[in-house]
Amino acid sequence: MNQVISTEEKPIKLWLDDIEEGALEQAINLANLPFIFKHIAIMPDAHQGYGMPIGGVMATLGVIVPNAVGVDIGCGMCAIRTSLKILAHPAIKEIMGGSAECKGGIRSKIPVGFNHHSKKQDEKWMPEPTDYTPIVKTQYNSALKQVGTLGGGNHFIEIQKGSDGYIWVMVHSGSRNIGYQVAKHYNDLAVKLNEKWFSLVPKKWELAFFPLDSEEGQTYSAEMQYCVDFALSSRSLMIERIKESILDILPEVTFGEMLNIAHNYAAMENHFNKNVMIHRKGATKAYIDQLGIIPGSQGSASYIVRGLGNPESFKSCSHGAGRKMSRSRAQRELNLDVEKKRLDDLGIVHAIRNKKDLDEAAGAYKDISAVMANQEDLVSVEVELNPLAVIKG
Repeated sequence: MNQVISTEEKPIKLWLDDIEEGALEQAINLANLPFIFKHIAIMPDAHQGYGMPIGGVMATLGVIVPNAVGVDIGCGMCAIRTSLKILAHPAIKEIMGGSAECKGGIRSKIPVGFNHHSKKQDEKWMPEPTDYTPIVKTQYNSALKQVGTLGGGNHFIEIQKGSDGYIWVMVHSGSRNIGYQVAKHYNDLAVKLNEKWFSLVPKKWELAFFPLDSEEGQTYSAEMQYCVDFALSSRSLMIERIKESILDILPEVTFGEMLNIAHNYAAMENHFNKNVMIHRKGATKAYIDQLGIIPGSQGSASYIVRGLGNPESFKSCSHGAGRKMSRSRAQRELNLDVEKKRLDDLGIVHAIRNKKDLDEAAGAYKDISAVMANQEDLVSVEVELNPLAVIKG
């Protein structure tokens, strides 16, 4: 831990040296909520979000806060180790696909950005809706074309070389439109109900809540969990399609067990001998000996980590490098040639082509090595993974 702010109703414990003004203001708001348990934990990749900083961990008593989970419910990471120790550049390009000389491949099997599958996918990839998932039911048919798609923003597929000597595959994705619709519906509903209840939480804080024992709290919890499960199914389907693309080129390859973590969700957990609702928004569970994934930015290292179970962070760690520039600022200020050269010099197959791609350039993110140094009391590194090829949404 780097510092503690003790001027608010509850302490704010930070695992970083400096925090942007907007994210600090949001952390202060969290620390003054009436239902906070113990303290607020801010991870080293923290930056401003909606209501709560991305990279924040909050424990609450008796309530759940939709904006403390966010709009991409269940967003997270999957990683899988292959039996390959070497992967030549021509084979990488064939596996990735999507070019004039390398048709097929991953790009032909996994839609990215706003694109969906043209046909509904097998329903085995969809979690089962229940009577407690009314919004999910309205989105189910559309989601059948969204499962197994990457989405946009900072979501990615990477082929990586591990410090263990093996080639790895990593996927970062979320719950697509179904998660967004659930998040928006319940945050809007919470805002209306908080006004009706004359809540003491200022509306401008964007932290409207539901009591856990209310019908709305129970329904949101069920729909949120559905989106977490959907996001995992979606990543699992993408991993299967990536494996197919590799086997098309290299049929002798075998694969290890898939590692999965989510970093936008709320769950009931026991901390400091108390059952509390833990909200992780851009933060990863890091219980003792639990394996996790911390990705870097495009062109920098990612890490397979082992949790140290630090109680002060509510047994959590960062979910990535964390932005240091907004998307618009990155597009405005970063140099396209410099960012392309950075990746080209590393020999990484990438898709930075024009100014609009700069919002996901490495220069828009914090230094992942500094982020990892700031959380040495939260996780230990098992494998360092360096990118060979990147697909961005």
